[in-house]
Amino acid sequence: MAIVQEGSSPEMTSVTPDVTEAPRSRLPTFGDSIVADITAGFLVFLIALPLCLGIASASGFPPVAGIITAIVGGLLAGFFSNSELTIKGPAAGMIAIVVGAMGDFGYVPLTPGLQSDQVAAITAGNLQAYQYVLAIAVAAGVIQILFGMFKAGVLGEFFPLAPVHGLLASIGLIIIAKQFPLVLGAPAPKGGPLACYAQIPAAFAGINASVATVGLISLAIMFLYPYAKARIKALGKIPAQLIVLIVAIPLGQALHLNEKQLISLPDRIQDVFAFPDYSRIVSSTALKWIIMFSLVGTLESMLSAKAIDLLDPWKRKTSMNRDVLGVGVANTVAALIGGLPMISEILRSSANISNGARTRVSNTAHGLFLLLALLFLVPLVKLIPIAALGAMLVFAGFRLASPKEFVHMWRSGKGQFLAFMLTIGVIMIAGDLLEGIFAGVAAELLLNVFAGASLATLFKPNLELHSERNRVHMKVHSALTFTNWIPFLRTFRRADDGGRKDFVVDLTNAHPIDRTARDKLAMLQSEFAGEGRELELVGFTAADHHG
Repeated sequence: MAIVQEGSSPEMTSVTPDVTEAPRSRLPTFGDSIVADITAGFLVFLIALPLCLGIASASGFPPVAGIITAIVGGLLAGFFSNSELTIKGPAAGMIAIVVGAMGDFGYVPLTPGLQSDQVAAITAGNLQAYQYVLAIAVAAGVIQILFGMFKAGVLGEFFPLAPVHGLLASIGLIIIAKQFPLVLGAPAPKGGPLACYAQIPAAFAGINASVATVGLISLAIMFLYPYAKARIKALGKIPAQLIVLIVAIPLGQALHLNEKQLISLPDRIQDVFAFPDYSRIVSSTALKWIIMFSLVGTLESMLSAKAIDLLDPWKRKTSMNRDVLGVGVANTVAALIGGLPMISEILRSSANISNGARTRVSNTAHGLFLLLALLFLVPLVKLIPIAALGAMLVFAGFRLASPKEFVHMWRSGKGQFLAFMLTIGVIMIAGDLLEGIFAGVAAELLLNVFAGASLATLFKPNLELHSERNRVHMKVHSALTFTNWIPFLRTFRRADDGGRKDFVVDLTNAHPIDRTARDKLAMLQSEFAGEGRELELVGFTAADHHG
């Protein structure tokens, strides 16, 4: 089965599909795939339902907002994107961004012991913050549409991998800090990342025994279930999230959890929707979060789509421009009616493939099942303990900030580890994701200059090309780094002449070759191998890149 967990970072995750590779000449059709796609969509729905609720709650949005997003992503995005197997919906990697925007617009978590008038005032303020952030999400969605229309999908190739993974690990650490107290039944922590961690001892002091019983059992299931599943074949394709719900719902009822400790959903469908407030859209605060929503959401979505392409048994290739367009359209529509930002999500997409999906109909089916749940299963959904959802998100945060990720980055080279840790450090201290990613990118740039990259070729590599029959020879006479990878790739694609040629890339005179370029060359080789073509790298060894 594909080994991809919620929150894992696409570029550095080991994925081993349990599907049989099929030749491109026998691409699946609607008629021969409908049953498999609906089945896969249902199984993905079982994973998506609790995660959508939990991600929305952790983001400061009403829980139903996560379901709205997944429904829109399932029913709409596929009409624009050509990605056959990605599932569109809310993701743990966007939680810190959304809740950060909510905080900047006045969001305050409710805490026990407040007077009724205080609760009313905070609730009104949170609703206003929610509507302001919906306006930001609309603007970011429009920018993503423009990214797709003007073929800016290639911008996803610019960002070096170490800061990207530092960003994702930081988000994981933030999720853990903010969600673990909820697992214990303590109030949600306030302040920046370090302040939230400082409040965890107080969470143990204020533990609610009944809530903590549900939360800690749910957390144990999430962490131990993969080991049980590997040993007990009967568990098959049953997702851990479903097991958590099967255990947590009756346990919560037996322990008499009250309404405030359970998920809150509107009883009437007309009360599900909320609408943007654009009155503060022209402000420096709004501009900052529009940039974060559009750039980080687009980058995460493209990384996930690329990872899922590697698992596609038919080796179909996602057009990043079309996928960004599809995500942008769906994000805009979802935000207009109260939904969270969405991306092409890695866990649900991997589960989609592992469960036998063949076409994008599975994404549509998962959206339809969520719609049916919203229409007919609200009484059951309202029995889900908040602590159980918190446990799922703590697990998701752990996967994003896994110790294995830190070990992997250390083994990638000291320079990569420095950029990775600098990104995390700035985010955790300053509490600003944008500052963190910029710090990491700046560190990578300086590392390349110190390693000998010429300023003249830092953004435009010195390339020499010639062709003979169906083979292209390309020589690189300069540094090859993340800063000049896009012009390198543009020249490469132009010479490829529609994907019909083999390549020889001579890197004998290329120095330095940074880790990002090295990994992207390896991905190009995988892409060529999947198409039955050859990409030969000459003069390139492990010693040729700097760490």
